[in-house]
Amino acid sequence: MKLLPSLRQKKRYIVWKIVSDKDFTVQDIQSAVESALTSFLGQLGLAKASPLFLKEKCNNKTFIIKVNHKYVDECKSAIILIKKIKNMPVLLTSVTTSGTLKKACSFVK
Repeated sequence: MKLLPSLRQKKRYIVWKIVSDKDFTVQDIQSAVESALTSFLGQLGLAKASPLFLKEKCNNKTFIIKVNHKYVDECKSAIILIKKIKNMPVLLTSVTTSGTLKKACSFVK
């Protein structure tokens, strides 16, 4: 049985860019993002925001996170606080926020 459109969770796709000298693997980026979201939002906030790291749309310098539309600002705040990945200094910047995956993917390439 499908949910009615009014009962479905609205989502946003946030495109991020990593500024660093070194390239990182997808697993390194995902673990850093998940730990930052958990430490900033906590378990309850993480459940409400329901972030999803899209591995298929990730490359060495950009990645996409799907998040609940009400928690976009909180997720941006959490991820901006990442200063190191694998003891290498990094700077993460939000490129754009989109309501569709197709438009978000256009900023990755």
